[in-house]
Amino acid sequence: MLSDVTTPQDLDDRFRETLAALPAAERRRDPADPVTDDAPLTGAQVLDLFDAQVTSRQLDLAGRWLRSFGEGFYTIGSAGHEGNAAVAAALRPTDPALLHYRSGAFYCLRAAQVAADPTLATDSVPSAVRARTADPDQDADRARSADSELTVDGAATRDPETTSDPQLSESEPAGTEPTAATGAANAFAAYADAARDVLRGMAASSLEPIAGGRHKVFGRADLAIVPTTSTIASHLPRAVGMGLAVERLRRLDSAGRRTGAGVRVGSGAGATPAPWPPDAIVVCSFGDASVNHASATAAFNTAGWYDHAGLRIPVLFVCEDNGLGISVRSPEGWVEATLRAKPGIRYFSADGADPVRAYEVAAEAAAWVRRNRRPAVLHLRTVRLMGHAGADAESAYRSPAELAEDLDRDPVAATARLLVDAGVATGEELLARYDETGWQVRRLAEEVLGEPKLASAADVVSALAPRRPVRVARAVADAAARASGPGAGARAEAFGGKPPELAGPMTLAQSINAALADGMLDHPQMALFGEDVAAKGGVYGVTKGLRDRFGAARVFDTLLDETSVLGLGLGAGLAGMLPVPEIQYLAYLHNAEDQLRGEAATMRFFSQGAFRNPMVVRVAGLAYQEGFGGHFHNDNSVAVLRDVPGLVVAVPARPDDAAPMLRTCLASAAVDGSVCVFLEPIALYHTRDLYAEGDGEWLAGYPEPGGWVAGHVPIGRARVYRVGSADDLTIITFGNGVRMSLRAAAVLAEEGVGTRVVDLRWLAPLPVADIIRESSATGRVLVVDETRRSGGVGEGVIAALVDAGYVGAARRVAGVDSFVPLGPAARHVLVSAEAITDGARTLLAR
Repeated sequence: MLSDVTTPQDLDDRFRETLAALPAAERRRDPADPVTDDAPLTGAQVLDLFDAQVTSRQLDLAGRWLRSFGEGFYTIGSAGHEGNAAVAAALRPTDPALLHYRSGAFYCLRAAQVAADPTLATDSVPSAVRARTADPDQDADRARSADSELTVDGAATRDPETTSDPQLSESEPAGTEPTAATGAANAFAAYADAARDVLRGMAASSLEPIAGGRHKVFGRADLAIVPTTSTIASHLPRAVGMGLAVERLRRLDSAGRRTGAGVRVGSGAGATPAPWPPDAIVVCSFGDASVNHASATAAFNTAGWYDHAGLRIPVLFVCEDNGLGISVRSPEGWVEATLRAKPGIRYFSADGADPVRAYEVAAEAAAWVRRNRRPAVLHLRTVRLMGHAGADAESAYRSPAELAEDLDRDPVAATARLLVDAGVATGEELLARYDETGWQVRRLAEEVLGEPKLASAADVVSALAPRRPVRVARAVADAAARASGPGAGARAEAFGGKPPELAGPMTLAQSINAALADGMLDHPQMALFGEDVAAKGGVYGVTKGLRDRFGAARVFDTLLDETSVLGLGLGAGLAGMLPVPEIQYLAYLHNAEDQLRGEAATMRFFSQGAFRNPMVVRVAGLAYQEGFGGHFHNDNSVAVLRDVPGLVVAVPARPDDAAPMLRTCLASAAVDGSVCVFLEPIALYHTRDLYAEGDGEWLAGYPEPGGWVAGHVPIGRARVYRVGSADDLTIITFGNGVRMSLRAAAVLAEEGVGTRVVDLRWLAPLPVADIIRESSATGRVLVVDETRRSGGVGEGVIAALVDAGYVGAARRVAGVDSFVPLGPAARHVLVSAEAITDGARTLLAR
């Protein structure tokens, strides 16, 4: 057994003593009957909850045991939060869930539901199951709602509010006995897979089914549980985005028709069916301390903002409130007051130590969200047992009386008391189930000890960000074929009879606009959104006219909050859409960076590709705006983007690069699930000239679809301009540096110097092969970096040269380690064409 694995609270011993002291009821109750006369749950259903709670509890104890001899690497457990099993019971296994790290009992219960009926898994066709659970009352409710009737195979799906048991079966899971006295081993069989999953996560086993040993997370695609790695609410903005996407995809397929068993979003590149049923709701759990985090505030505000605006977001937030954030207490009444005050979000409250009431309220909340397609929060009061984690000595900040009070509210003991008082089981019978589960968990823990760990760096990064350039190139070719073939008519109509290839030379902004329109035509699941992108057409006019062409459902304005803008993109991508959010300025991205680093870039890494969030984030950035700016509108800091593993960072300098690079990013997102940042140099948006005013050398024509294949720009490939003989000097640069370097190269050519100007185009991954080849060709390299000298792009270029054994001369011209000031003062800290020319002369003089 695991009875020797205790904490200072002696949780295991205390639980045993509690069970032993429970007096048997005067008469036995049939488990098929309600557990109490007015309860919505039968005795058998409460036994299901008990088994899920006990499995979670024994897993917590096993985690401490594994850690005691160095074979366990994660000890944050769910003890005291096991009331969340009732929340899982009130939902459907096909409702996508993003779980708090203390939601172990929720995970176990949902796994048992799917084990009992595999057709409930989200990777199978669930229509037959939903047809069996038809409920005409809910159908009538939905018909009266603003969304009108939504049916599946002719039958509306069942609403928990209209039935007492929407998910728990009338008996125990498949393979178990219908009584509490027997079949304990069979009862655990329904939870064995969940227990093995969690133990593998604790032991960093490479066989763990979601993260493969990279982290201990709750997640499995067939359970519709999306892995979350953050403990401080960074997954809440994604949940709001998922809710918005679920509702949009619920309504329409690509032709605008209602559909039944999921929404197929388009026939273009990357078209996929929506992964969840059309009437699904999103559930997102988090701790009480997270209520105070900026990410949570952003998510609540966004959900309420959209609700106030009349847009539906079916999200059920679940706050698991144990009153503590590690050692910091939530002030008495603060969490309730905070959650109640959120505009547009319906408040529900329950005690996790009362399984019947917790289930009843959770079912009511889920039904309200499902019927109204609006957000709600369930405030679930819990306790925390065994501390924050294995190394946490609670006695340092909690009194013995406070610890004892929490022990008295042990939710597993509360469920046991309910079962014994009702006559469904005796204390001895429940102890037998507890011990059997403990033995089985210990057996599984010993099994996973011998399983392999990730054995190499290649193993670790294998799931990070796949690059399949051949498939991406094929996707671009297929898009070209559609645009010139079956989609030619729609394309001509979208462009008002004058496609962009006939519009003459374009600026960078115009080229991006045309490429976005072509992307919207080819990717029916693509949505473009951000602050000011719709009605105004963007601050710089880059998205002008797109809302009129494609409608407000696909091109829409968001509230002013970058965290929420990216969260909407994260959720939409996870739901099967192709989101293209815009961050208005690079400086505004920095307060939302974790949505890219901690959420977007980690999704494939921590799910081994089972989940992905394709996204192309457009960001207006870099410096050199004339007569406008200061730091917030001339930000040249990109180091944080280049530091994110797997993130693609593209910087188009010229109009004839912008369109093909954007097509590549869209194709890569659709094909590989890539997360791309498309960094657009503001100062080049409307630039027309290169060498002299009126020369039009910075304009370029837009290629017709027949030229898209020949002009395809793979990720990580540079562009080389040759000036003069091109034998004397290599200038490596990007963005605004390309234009300045070409101007400098023209001056140098008059002095007899031949120059190769290499436009990196991609800052991540860097085009290393092109850098080495072009540098070796001349033996003299000038790196022109408009970002900062410390932490700038130039450092990466120089490092690539050194790593490759480059032995020629090298020099940098880079921005000063400073924020960009207002007006003419900016010239003192930014790179100039004159500085490039002088740097080249110095290098050549060596």
